Amino acid sequence: MDSHELEKLIQAITEEMLAYLGAQQGNLRGVELAEIYCAECNERCSHLCVHKTQKAIEAGAARISAGGEVASVDAQIAHLIDHTLLKPDATREQIRKLCEEAVKFGFASVCINPWNVAQAAELVRGSEVKVCTVVGFPLGATLPQVKIYETDAVIKLGAQEIDMVINIGALKSGLDDTVEADIRGVVDASHRGGAICKVILETALLTIEEKVRASLAAKNAGADFVKTSTGFSTGGATAEDVSLMRAVVGGEIGIKAAGGVRSFDDFQKMVAAGATRVGASASVKILEQARGLAAD
Repeated sequence: MDSHELEKLIQAITEEMLAYLGAQQGNLRGVELAEIYCAECNERCSHLCVHKTQKAIEAGAARISAGGEVASVDAQIAHLIDHTLLKPDATREQIRKLCEEAVKFGFASVCINPWNVAQAAELVRGSEVKVCTVVGFPLGATLPQVKIYETDAVIKLGAQEIDMVINIGALKSGLDDTVEADIRGVVDASHRGGAICKVILETALLTIEEKVRASLAAKNAGADFVKTSTGFSTGGATAEDVSLMRAVVGGEIGIKAAGGVRSFDDFQKMVAAGATRVGASASVKILEQARGLAAD
């Protein structure tokens, strides 16, 4: 892609973002009445109709009527969350607690450092919770062959999802082929081992043009997800970045918003912008806030 084509792509994406953000001001604008209202409605949607509950949430609902059962709302939210603990001083007891919470609430995965993979794999065994770990984390400047080795090693220990960090310096140097090759090495190793691969862009360090180029590199390399952030840099996920990434990669691959997602309101904004997975350490708090809204 030459510079002129890239400039046109960025302009088109920017226009789409502005249109999206403008539409959000109207909340229900563009949502069909039939998608949020049933003739037989008994105001118990949150445990009788999960699909329409999500429609209402995405449309901007701040309160959802519910009876005593909110399990379906819990599941709908929990299945989008990677329950995360990546602090370097995380103890084995904290990892145990993380895994127990993930199994209890039905989170999509536990996202932990490579050292903790074997323990986590044993603790979530027999549940639907996946083991997610990080590669080339958090700087992305590890040699490509080391990232591949790390991927192979953690999959053998039980990892089922790999979140790898791109070579940010190479991207900023204009070495897009190098960035794509680095990603492809980890993607291929992940897929050989039966794991999926999420590619962390570290959006806080990138310009809009660099976010576009990084997203395209991840898509071209066969990634399953593009992810906003490590949570260890100067900023985390924003709805604008998620919307931009979705505009670039289309609907073919997932988008993970991570870094700074600390409330149900944050969660809603990321999902509305196009995120299909959310990484959070405040996962239980997010569920508790959602339960509170559903019970009102």
